[in-house]
Amino acid sequence: MTLAKRIAAKRAEQQRGFLDVEEWGEADTPLRLYFAQVSARDIEKVQRKYSSFLTEPSMSSMVEMIILKAEGDDGERLFTLEDKATLLGESVGVIAKVFGAVFNAESAEDHEKN
Repeated sequence: MTLAKRIAAKRAEQQRGFLDVEEWGEADTPLRLYFAQVSARDIEKVQRKYSSFLTEPSMSSMVEMIILKAEGDDGERLFTLEDKATLLGESVGVIAKVFGAVFNAESAEDHEKN
């Protein structure tokens, strides 16, 4: 097995991180968002549209990263680009909290330890 294939296999084994978003839940149950760690490919994709993403992330670039990474418990994406306008209508605090969790993702296993 090549080194690249071993790296890809390790990445596939990594558990997803998660964040409970009270503001997006129903009744007293927060919405649990899952996400894999941000990859170089993810950053490249967002940076093609927002060149200063790493140095000066805009709200639009943060929302696009959330759209790219947020998954349900079944692993399916929760948002599409059609949801961007709705997400941009959310409070800055909620977007920053979700983006921070996505961008600094730790596995659910690591999250439980803390």
